[in-house]
Amino acid sequence: MRAIVVVLFCTMLNFLSAQGQLLTDFTGAIKNSRGFPVANASIYILNTNKGTVSDEKGFFSFHNIREGRYTLQISAVGFATAELDIIISELDSAPFSISLVEVTKQLDAVLVTAQKTEEFLRHVPFSITSLSSRQVKQYRLWNINELTAIAPNLFLSNSGDGRNVTSIRGITTTSYDPAVATYVDGINQFGLDTYLPQLFDVERIEILRGPQGTLYGRNAMGGVINVITKQPENFTKSAFAEINIGNYDQERYCAGIRTPLIKNKLLLGMAWMYNRRDGFYKNEFTNSGYDKQRSFTGNYYLKFIANSNWSFTLNFKHRANRNNGAFPLVNGTEEALKHPYMLNQDAVAKMIDNTVNSSFSISYKGKKLNFTSQASYQSNLRYYDKPLDGDFSPIDGITVINDYGGGWNKVKVITQEIRFSSPGITTSSLKWVTGAYLFRQINPTRQAVHFGKDAALLGAPDTEFSTINTSKGKNYGIAFFGQATYSLADRFNIIAGLRYDFENRKYNVLGEYQKDSDPLPLFETRPDTSATANFNAFSPKVGLAYNLNSNSNVFAVYSRGFRTGGFTQLSTDPSQPPLYSFKPEHSSNFEVGIKNNLFNSRVYINTTFFYTKVTDVQVPTLILPDAITVTRNAGLLNSKGVELEISAIGVKGFQLDYNFGYTHAIYKNLKLSQYGTSVNLDGKKQIFTPATTSMLALQYSFNLSKNNDLRLIVRGEWANLGKQYFDLVNSISQDNYNLINIKFGISYKKLEVVIWGRNMENKKYISYAYDFGAVHLGDPKTYGVTISFRSGEK
Repeated sequence: MRAIVVVLFCTMLNFLSAQGQLLTDFTGAIKNSRGFPVANASIYILNTNKGTVSDEKGFFSFHNIREGRYTLQISAVGFATAELDIIISELDSAPFSISLVEVTKQLDAVLVTAQKTEEFLRHVPFSITSLSSRQVKQYRLWNINELTAIAPNLFLSNSGDGRNVTSIRGITTTSYDPAVATYVDGINQFGLDTYLPQLFDVERIEILRGPQGTLYGRNAMGGVINVITKQPENFTKSAFAEINIGNYDQERYCAGIRTPLIKNKLLLGMAWMYNRRDGFYKNEFTNSGYDKQRSFTGNYYLKFIANSNWSFTLNFKHRANRNNGAFPLVNGTEEALKHPYMLNQDAVAKMIDNTVNSSFSISYKGKKLNFTSQASYQSNLRYYDKPLDGDFSPIDGITVINDYGGGWNKVKVITQEIRFSSPGITTSSLKWVTGAYLFRQINPTRQAVHFGKDAALLGAPDTEFSTINTSKGKNYGIAFFGQATYSLADRFNIIAGLRYDFENRKYNVLGEYQKDSDPLPLFETRPDTSATANFNAFSPKVGLAYNLNSNSNVFAVYSRGFRTGGFTQLSTDPSQPPLYSFKPEHSSNFEVGIKNNLFNSRVYINTTFFYTKVTDVQVPTLILPDAITVTRNAGLLNSKGVELEISAIGVKGFQLDYNFGYTHAIYKNLKLSQYGTSVNLDGKKQIFTPATTSMLALQYSFNLSKNNDLRLIVRGEWANLGKQYFDLVNSISQDNYNLINIKFGISYKKLEVVIWGRNMENKKYISYAYDFGAVHLGDPKTYGVTISFRSGEK
């Protein structure tokens, strides 16, 4: 590892020493569509550390900029974000004149980092949906699982404990290793335990559809959700505060500030969020509310700018979550829908869930190359303060115990990524990115399944005893990746990339049996045993993109992704041996599409057709009464479909956003083995995969004053999800259903007041179910008011 770092550092120094000194200044002016100056507009040069703001007369200037071709991003309050390609030359130093159009008359130019460099969305040659900070507020997104249907063929849900199952195009999470990777500020949220699902102070959200293994590696076989929060900027100060009050005693408070501490040197950003609500469910056994939740989340940045090339950023995130009833589940679909949001559980526990995400980043932006190093540490401690109901019924059957202290059930992950890429200045037809990624994960788990006096009703061989499973997982891996795009005559692009991942997993297990009457375990059901396995994968990508004209791009891409392998757990089923190594799951994806920017950026239309083949499908099997899930490679899945996205600005102040997705995901080969029998499930539909997703959002905003200070906003959203299944046998399903969301708001300068409502028809629908029949309903009708103050934000 030291040798790799030395080689990379020496390579970088060689590039730096070769840099020339052709420097010049350039200036410009920002105006609105009527020719008046726009003050405090942000002007940023992509893939550099260089940015500035316009003065009172709209003028801006950059100094000591190297000659060449660059791309600018220009944004200002009340105006659509614009992009501009420019050539800077000492021979042509005339000021640039840039015109911004009001946000009610033009759509934003959308900046993304999907390919690990900054570029505008319409130039990215694969399917991606990006939501700006403005759109995140418009949709009133508080949690990642609320992204369902906002992007085509995207579905997210959980059983009430906050660990989201994510599905894109029929590629779905079925274990603790996700099939869709989630990144927050460049850090892979390594598993379902360690990631942060809350959304606040967000800059943008990118949803990459299809395998992204080349640049993102393990567990990105279905796609990537990339969340970018707001960072402090050298040339602006900003602050915000937000109060949300709603039914179910909902309270959500957010505040933050971003400011230079030392101008041009040291920047600080801080944001906090406190959230609480009473439960949606009522527990008949205790005659009280169930899933009451409280959480506190923080996000802190400290950025040091050494010079115009080098910067160093320290980021620390934390979340303390308390959930009084983490599994609001009811046995049986009929019972769940007949008596909605009512359950009957005899054992209620509070889930203690503490997560830390921290990172240290080094960034160099130069003439010959850009360099980024990002190291991260993640940890999650999750346990229940009392025995948790495991049979989801009033009987004293099964409870789960995992409060063992001493560092048990605390996941720790360390990652390091080193990346080189082409610079912000364009001097050739080749754009590239290359790097290496390393990780180490430690996962010590100790959990008891207790069988009470009624356990015989569930098929247990004994009563009033516990089986204690202890496991210690240690994983490490390394990857090398590279991707390049070569442009021919500025119209035809060739894309090629490759990644190699290697992963080592070591797993220790110990099984013990303990009677309630005995303080110590009587005997070992499984002696302390360990196993080690290595996994590796190549993830190639090739593609072609062609610019039909300045407003339309077509593309065709082949990409490959994988989900890492692992080991089965202990169980009483003789057909499921412990420490059985299951292989990685691989997906191969073909897609073709077209992106259109029409009528002077008033209409965007994107269409994609895809076909995905998944081999060695990792199939989960729930083992009862152990209440654990084991995984085997047991299937071949084919998924195909189409996606459509439309955004349009109509008459002044009217905006339409619509997307549609269709997925036909079928198991071509699926054989399950359980309790000595084989079940043929060929032809069954994939789980957690709606046949269709559709979202229509209509918003109209208009001025109530001549100077645009006072505005009224009316918004409506219609979401439709097609039929989906929750078990591989396809016996548990949810038919097509609709959801209606509304918003009414008024804004005056920096203050905004919004009344909102979600699921206004109070639709009862299944959002999550286990294959043994336990069902969780989607959120009921919620409504409330949001009061927000924002200063200095674009």
